[in-house]
Amino acid sequence: MTEPVISVHNLTRRFGDFVAVDHVNFEVGKGEIVGYLGPNGSGKTTTIRMLLGLLKPSDGKATVLGYDVFKQSEEVRLRSGYMSQKFAIYDDLTTFENLTFYGGVYGVTDKARIQHTLELVGLAGHENALTRDLSTGWRQRLSLGIALVHEPKLLFLDEPTSGVDPTARRAFWDLIYELAETGVTILVTTHYMDEAEYCERVGVMRDGKLLAMDTPTNLKKTIIKGDVWEAYAHPLERGLEALSALEGVERVGLAGDHLRVISLGVEKDAMQNSLAGENIAVEKIERGEPTLEDVFLSLAR
Repeated sequence: MTEPVISVHNLTRRFGDFVAVDHVNFEVGKGEIVGYLGPNGSGKTTTIRMLLGLLKPSDGKATVLGYDVFKQSEEVRLRSGYMSQKFAIYDDLTTFENLTFYGGVYGVTDKARIQHTLELVGLAGHENALTRDLSTGWRQRLSLGIALVHEPKLLFLDEPTSGVDPTARRAFWDLIYELAETGVTILVTTHYMDEAEYCERVGVMRDGKLLAMDTPTNLKKTIIKGDVWEAYAHPLERGLEALSALEGVERVGLAGDHLRVISLGVEKDAMQNSLAGENIAVEKIERGEPTLEDVFLSLAR
């Protein structure tokens, strides 16, 4: 059996009385794209910092690329790429100069390698652009290039698309897929539920605990036990109250212009009757599909 690229056992980090990461266990295989999903402050970044040997754990152990991350942290960092939430790039340098500088940190001095990395992240033609003139999306690409310049086999991406528009996010994920196809293993943190759908497996974090880790499809099947309904009824607030009181309804929430209902054994007619009994106009009630947001909310309860 192939040794996992990342192997984590009871990894824990305390800051005084606060437990930031609480006995986390998981493995990541070669070439996988694994998402680490959770709100800000759930322990995602702290986990990555421990896996890179930047932060000493309070308990537990981990290996990355076959190295003990706490005893052989330099070996790990030489072979890994890290894109942090607050990437450090120099605004008064060009994209090529920034990449050349950071490449030098890893001993990369080949100008052809620098140019190839720019092409890989879609920055060819922008070699002489000052970083301060780049949009957030382009700066993110440069930051990814910096993490890739030494051709690592493992990438840690910490909320890489935070603050960029949906089009730039989609383009960034296209790059991630291209890297994975070449055999690069990727652990990416995010708090975007829809973005986690792009990952092969997803770990759900909350309050320092890893609540579950599986494929998005399996998480939806195993965590969401009931039926999902989309109820279009007006007024929404009264509809929310009426359906919340209906026996068998697990959860009701607002979803834009309608209500999203998760229920156990509650039929469509029962919901229609409940709403009609409160003089609430029902436009339609139709089947829905579970999402990772439903999974997260169910686990968080």
